[in-house]
Amino acid sequence: MALVRCIMEMGMGVDVHGRNYTAAATRAVYDAIHHSSLGFQRLLGKTADDMQVEVTIGVPNPGAVDSAAVAAILPHGTATVKSVAGGLEVPNEDGTDAMVIANAAVIVLFDDGK
Repeated sequence: MALVRCIMEMGMGVDVHGRNYTAAATRAVYDAIHHSSLGFQRLLGKTADDMQVEVTIGVPNPGAVDSAAVAAILPHGTATVKSVAGGLEVPNEDGTDAMVIANAAVIVLFDDGK
């Protein structure tokens, strides 16, 4: 089986208060997946559920992202989610809170049947 990259979308998500990295990450994935509507899989004799979806989340604290919660918002396919160092955390004036900005790369792959 060889997986072929068919689509790559990028998104950004923000949690304005509370340093909720998972909320920022899920918003970034939501932003990414709502830039397109996939219909080409029928040309491959596949369905949307045949997709392999690789999600990479960039945030300052990768360990604070709940990967299962991020994967759960994807409507189709089998997802893998990894978090890496990236994004931004912008503290408020007195340092008691921060805005978290997450970036997402969502890659859709299909098995080419070979």
